[in-house]
Amino acid sequence: MSGGVGPPCDISLPKDEPDAFSSAAVKTKSPARRSFFTFRQLNALAVAVVLSASGMISPENFVFVVFSVFYIYFISRVAFPPTSPRSDDPPPPAVFGEKNRILPVYVFAGSVVGLFLPIAYIFQGIFEGDKEGIKAAVPHVFLLASQVFLEGLTQSGRFSLPVRVLVPVFYNSMRVLTILEWLRSEISKVEVGFGRSARRLMVGRGLAIANMAFWSFNLFGFLLPFYMPKAFKIYYSNAKLKD
Repeated sequence: MSGGVGPPCDISLPKDEPDAFSSAAVKTKSPARRSFFTFRQLNALAVAVVLSASGMISPENFVFVVFSVFYIYFISRVAFPPTSPRSDDPPPPAVFGEKNRILPVYVFAGSVVGLFLPIAYIFQGIFEGDKEGIKAAVPHVFLLASQVFLEGLTQSGRFSLPVRVLVPVFYNSMRVLTILEWLRSEISKVEVGFGRSARRLMVGRGLAIANMAFWSFNLFGFLLPFYMPKAFKIYYSNAKLKD
């Protein structure tokens, strides 16, 4: 599971290697052709659908997800076409090396902080009837699940490396804004006003702070200064070789 850090084809946990979250060691071998939807994508889609049915997702977030799907197809045809003309070719080359031992820990931390713990927090709030208390946390999880699903769609020869990179950058930027709203909501809450225990109040604030710190660093300290430039360099180098 990539955890939204980046495309799983470029930074994936070792346990993901046998099957075909955002985003961890890199595969050096060309992967075999996989089914249209992977188990990881279906899980992410299920989370997004369940949260959508909860009625706690704003229209703006729905529009963002729909727009992002059309946008990646647009830029993949207009700005960053795949270097290989065949759509059934293997995905573009991976960005990071297989010997990197820090990325798997980093990606696992992103999965836990950004997805698993917030999901547990949300479902506990639903069981305890704390719908107002979890409302601010839902958009982040919804967007992260949508990101993982969309990252899976780009893991084929139909999409170039820059398009794969832009998905986590695009979504991470939007999620930082939703996490900021989540953090403001948690700080403004008081135990009495929302019928919450002191423990649950502190857990909510802790999760909001942890996600704000992690995903801000992921965007401004990893994706933009390191991952994106390296991916674009590989793409244009391969394009020159094709020419």
